[in-house]
Amino acid sequence: MNAEEKFREWQNAHNMPNYLQEQLAKLSQDPKWIEDAFGQDINFGTAGMRGRLEPGTNRINLYTVGRVTEGLARLIDEKGAKVQKRGVVISFDSRYHSREFAEHAAQVLGAHNIHVYLFDDLRPTPELSFAVRYLHSYAGINITASHNAKQYNGYKVYGADGAQMGPEDAERVFEYSQKVTNIFTVNTASVAQLRAQGILQLIGEDIDELYLAELKTVNVNTELIEQTADKLKIIYTPLHGTGKILYERAFRQNGFTNVVPVPSQAILDPEFPTTKKPNPEYRDVFDPGIKLANEKNADLIIATDPDADRMGACVRTKNGDFQVLTGNQIATLMIYYLLVNLKNNGQLTSDFELITSIVSSSMPLKIAEDFGIKTKSVLTGFKFIGEEIDRMNKMHDGKFLMGFEESYGYLFKSFARDKDAMQGALMFAEVASYYASRNMTVLDGLSEIWEKYGTSYEITKAIEMPGIGGQKKMAELMAKLRSENLSKINGVQVIKIQDFLKQQEFNEDGAKPMRDLPKSNVLKYFLADETWLALRPSGTEPVIKAYVGVNKPDIATAHEAAESYQKALAKLLK
Repeated sequence: MNAEEKFREWQNAHNMPNYLQEQLAKLSQDPKWIEDAFGQDINFGTAGMRGRLEPGTNRINLYTVGRVTEGLARLIDEKGAKVQKRGVVISFDSRYHSREFAEHAAQVLGAHNIHVYLFDDLRPTPELSFAVRYLHSYAGINITASHNAKQYNGYKVYGADGAQMGPEDAERVFEYSQKVTNIFTVNTASVAQLRAQGILQLIGEDIDELYLAELKTVNVNTELIEQTADKLKIIYTPLHGTGKILYERAFRQNGFTNVVPVPSQAILDPEFPTTKKPNPEYRDVFDPGIKLANEKNADLIIATDPDADRMGACVRTKNGDFQVLTGNQIATLMIYYLLVNLKNNGQLTSDFELITSIVSSSMPLKIAEDFGIKTKSVLTGFKFIGEEIDRMNKMHDGKFLMGFEESYGYLFKSFARDKDAMQGALMFAEVASYYASRNMTVLDGLSEIWEKYGTSYEITKAIEMPGIGGQKKMAELMAKLRSENLSKINGVQVIKIQDFLKQQEFNEDGAKPMRDLPKSNVLKYFLADETWLALRPSGTEPVIKAYVGVNKPDIATAHEAAESYQKALAKLLK
C-alpha cells in the first residue's frame, strides 16, 4: 500500500483511542504529513526505534509498539518453551504514553504465553539492564526516547546479556514484525487474565534494593569521600525523569550526604517544562541548577537525562560562572582519577582495560597508555562495550576498568551492560571529592591533565535530515564522500581515512583491510595537524552525527579550531 492507502486504513480503524483519533484528524490536514507519517515504516535498528508520538506507521504509537512487540514474541516462540518461561523484563520512563506502551507490550507478550516482568513504575534504563541479567530473562524492553524532546518516545530492546539486542536478533524481530498483516489486530491478553495465570509479574522495590547494593560498589575510595563529605555540596537534577526514583538513596549510601535536588526539575513531568530538550550536554538544562547552586554556594551540578543512562555535569569556574563539561572531558577526569588511585594504592597492573568508541576523545586513551594499561576502541553503541567485557571475562585476559562514549555514557561495574548515569554520577562525585581534598576545583583538575598530556577538545553535532527522504539523503551523502576520497578538509591534508563499512584504511601507501571490528557506516578522517573527524548516520534518528577532535596548545585555540572543522563538515554534507 502507498501512503494514502495506509492513511485511509488508519482512518477506518475501529477502537482507536480517542487521543489518536483526534491527532489523526488534526494532522491529516497536511498532505506532507500524511506522506511522512505513512510513506514508510519506522526504522528499527539494533538500538530499537524512536519517533514522534503521533499516528502513522512511521511514528511511535500503540500500534507500532504492538507490531514490533509481536515481532519479538514470534522470535521467542521460535526458540521454544524454555525461552518463553525465561521471559522479558519491561520498564518505562516519564514520557507521555510510556506506561500505556509498556503495559500493551506486556499484553502482547502474555498472549504468547511469554512470562513478563513489568516494573510497577518508571525506572532508569540501567536498572532494566541489571534486571535482565539478574532475572536471567531472554530479553528486555524499555519504553523511552532518552534525551529527546517531549514530542518523542521510543522502544529499546535488550538481549539476555543486558546489552541492547545484537544485530542478528534485532533483524529477526524486525522481519517478524513486518509479517504482521494487520497492525490493528495484534493479539493481546488482559492484564487481569495474565496476573491470574501468573504470566505477568510486577517487580519494583525488590529489584531496586539489589541494584542499589551493586551501586554501592562503584566508588573506590570511601575514606576520601568521608573526609570531603562536608566540603562537597552537589546540586542534582533528574531532568523530570527516572533518576529521581533512586538518586537520593544511591548518593546517601555511598557517602554523599550533601546533595540538593533542583525542585522544579525533580517533578516527573512529560512536558519537560524547564528545557526545550532534556539533554545534559546543553547549557539551558542547567539554568535552574545554576541558580540553586549560587543560592546554596555549591560548585558542582550533576544532571541525568530522563531515562538516566546519560550523565552530564556543570562546574564553577574561577570567575564564579559555570561551565558545562563535555562527555569526553568528564571521561578524561574519571579515567585519570581511577588510574591515580590505583597507582597510589599499589593496585595498578597492566591488565586493566579502558574501552571506548571510535568517535570518542583520544585523550583518555593517551592517559591509559601512559599508565601502562590496555585500551580498546569499539563501534558506537554500548552493546559493543558489553561484548568486549564478555570477551575479557571468557578469555581471562583483562580486567574491566571503565567504558565510555562521548555522548555522556559511562560504565564502571558490569552488573549493568548499558551506560549507567547513576554509576557516572557517583564516580564523578568522587572525582570532585578528590580535587576538593587537594583544594582544587574540577576545572583545576582538568587543566592539570592538559598541562601533562596536551589540550584536546571535541565537538559533536547532529546534522538533521528529517522527513521521508532523510534516510535516502544520508545514504547518498555517505556514498558521495566515499567516492570522493578527500585529500584535504578545511585546507589541511588528510593523511588517513578509515572506512568502517568497507572495512578498509586508506593512506598514501594505498589501502589495507580493517578486520578487527564489524561493518558500520562510519567514515573517519585523520589530518596532518593531529585533528580527527568522523561522520556517522544515526540508526534511530534522521541525523548524521559529525565528530571533531583537535589537539592544540591551549583550550581557546582548540575550541576555535574545532568549530572551524565542524563548519567544514557541515559544508561537505550540504
